[in-house]
Amino acid sequence: MRRRLASMLYEVLLLLGVWGLGFMLPYLILGVVWKISAPGWLEWLHVFALFGAYFVWYWTRGGQTLAMQTWRIRVTDAVRGSPEIPVSRALLRYLLCWPSLMFFGAGIVWAFIDRDRQFLHDRLAGTRVVFLRPQGK
Repeated sequence: MRRRLASMLYEVLLLLGVWGLGFMLPYLILGVVWKISAPGWLEWLHVFALFGAYFVWYWTRGGQTLAMQTWRIRVTDAVRGSPEIPVSRALLRYLLCWPSLMFFGAGIVWAFIDRDRQFLHDRLAGTRVVFLRPQGK
């Protein structure tokens, strides 16, 4: 559980870079060059889509984000056992992780009572988090 939480914390740091390049830079250019700003709801939608693209991209190509690679964690398809999950399942996992986190971390706390120590959004999306062994051992 500690490894997954450490990976999540590291993921937040990486998302700051994604946010800076994919969100702040375009809006900075829009504001400076054309002197316009998007409505708040559109900005939130942009961030949601940007982060979704980041996670779905990595989960469907090897099952690991950059933080997950560092902490040797992988998301797999619980149904097929494949290390690469289909786009639909990755998208479902992304959509379900938000309520899992937003309801005071209830989906994360779920892992303490789950028989396989899986997060609630993984259970519902049909995915599984697995730990990889260090290379060379």
